[in-house]
Amino acid sequence: MFLFLALGLALFTLVIWWAVLGLHALLLGRMPGRRLDRLVKQPRLWGSGALLVLVSGHARSPSLCVVGVGLIALGHVRGPE
Repeated sequence: MFLFLALGLALFTLVIWWAVLGLHALLLGRMPGRRLDRLVKQPRLWGSGALLVLVSGHARSPSLCVVGVGLIALGHVRGPE
């Protein structure tokens, strides 16, 4: 019983962390920290993809999840300059 409670708490913490990262990237247009800022080239695109992945888990929609993962992948690619 304790194991399920610990796993549930860890999953809840990861979901909150992912939502905060997605909102931070979407609203501010930058990623927190040096490593994430260096890895993600288009943070607004990455943030919208992260939030779509979260919504797809709640709505149980695999197509939204695929679109969200695609946006996250596009967020790592350098855009036109």
